[in-house]
Amino acid sequence: MNIEEVDPHLTTKIVVSYVRHHRLVPDQLADLITSVHRAIGQLGQPPEPDEVLTPAVSVRRSVHRDYVICLDCGYRGKTLTRHIAARHGLSGDEYRQRWGLRSSHRLTAPAYSERRSTLAKELGLGRKRLAKVAPPTTPAASASADRTENPKAGRTSRSRSALKTKDAATGTEARSTPARPARGRSRARSASQPA
Repeated sequence: MNIEEVDPHLTTKIVVSYVRHHRLVPDQLADLITSVHRAIGQLGQPPEPDEVLTPAVSVRRSVHRDYVICLDCGYRGKTLTRHIAARHGLSGDEYRQRWGLRSSHRLTAPAYSERRSTLAKELGLGRKRLAKVAPPTTPAASASADRTENPKAGRTSRSRSALKTKDAATGTEARSTPARPARGRSRARSASQPA
């Protein structure tokens, strides 16, 4: 159907029916009539074809060893993910879908990926740390083994007052440690509570 051949009464009936059931501002009425008239005129016609995209370079030539090329604008870089997001507002999947590319189409240069992979492996990224597994031993054997590796392992811990008394008994000079003031709530309570 051609737009000139559209019956104005048909357009009127549709618009009146729509206005009965919906609220409209008077400014929107003219746009509604125009859009209904245009829609009726386009009935039976094939839809207009979408814009045919022509890539900046062929798909085969878009991936090189050291760089990749954007099919939209011809940008050349090591990786395209940030470029297509910033410049074209697309994600990687949207970009591939727009150009009809396979999901395995590279958006990163192969040499760049290999370099990053090698660096990550050298740093040990992505691996779980291996825990050292010691063979099971008896408690007596482990205590003697600990003493040979660490001579202080067999010693027991003592309080400072016990060490001071031992030092005084043996006559050796004890370490002087500064006396610390008592901390805690006891001072705060004693100041606030009457005696």
